[in-house]
Amino acid sequence: MRRVYATPEQLAAWLGSPAPADAERRLARAAEDIDSALLTAVYRVDGDGDPLDPLIVQVLADATCAQVEWQLATGDDGTGAAGQWDSVNIGPVSLSGRAARTAGASGVELAPRADRVLRRAGLEPGRIFAW
Repeated sequence: MRRVYATPEQLAAWLGSPAPADAERRLARAAEDIDSALLTAVYRVDGDGDPLDPLIVQVLADATCAQVEWQLATGDDGTGAAGQWDSVNIGPVSLSGRAARTAGASGVELAPRADRVLRRAGLEPGRIFAW
């Protein structure tokens, strides 16, 4: 079952600008990354596997938006193929050079900000979220 933790409207609010035309696809792929990163995390869910705790719902939405934000900033279309940039300019931000990247223990590379959102909430792989 494909989960989507954030809406294009939430993404636009996170970015502070309109969501990209392919926001739904990007959000779905980012949610897959978040799911993979939290594969062994334990928190209460309903019969469909959706989180019950409003805090978890918000954390997953924020982490998903952060993942898309990072993909946009790095020139990645959500597939991971373009994530190694040579030169990217987005408004006042300019990135150049090539960096070798490695996936985390989950096998997925999370955006640093998405990782921080999850860790600050105590939602990490292998950890039981206290409810």
